[in-house]
Amino acid sequence: MLQKIRRVVTGHNAQGRAVILFNDHAPNATELKGWTGAGVTELWVTDENPADNSGNADRSLRPLRHDPLPGGSIFRVVEIPPEGADTKIDTNSAFTQLGSTHKPTAEDSARHPTMHKTDSIDYLVVISGEMDMVMEEGSVHLKAGDCIVQRGTNHAWVNRSGKPCLLAAVLIDAKPTP
Repeated sequence: MLQKIRRVVTGHNAQGRAVILFNDHAPNATELKGWTGAGVTELWVTDENPADNSGNADRSLRPLRHDPLPGGSIFRVVEIPPEGADTKIDTNSAFTQLGSTHKPTAEDSARHPTMHKTDSIDYLVVISGEMDMVMEEGSVHLKAGDCIVQRGTNHAWVNRSGKPCLLAAVLIDAKPTP
């Protein structure tokens, strides 16, 4: 069961006055098939740059997509479950459900089954828990409060802590890396 993530989204009323549009538990939370305990909660999505701040529709309510659309952005919370020796991750199912265009390859999976990249620049903050960010060369241990700038690089999130790790992430469309 994914943690419920509260979000507060502002907007404007018919008179142009600032109001709270949404003060709720984000409704677009998805547990990933094939990776028990892993999930994504979409908080807000834009499909254009500059972002269009007009309208009152809930822009988080759309099918899950790993990368932002060209010119777009995604604000989400990712829950990474703890792994053990008996953990099985069906990366094909999980990354298909994410709508990913960068599914892990056999070569990538040699380092970790979820090794992947995105066509975005990602700004991430570890909200709670801890885990390792594994790269093609090297890794780094991350704890609550640590911040990451992920620049379209191949990486995997590996949680050996015994407790879930929560990441807040903003993904912004970027030129693909080679």
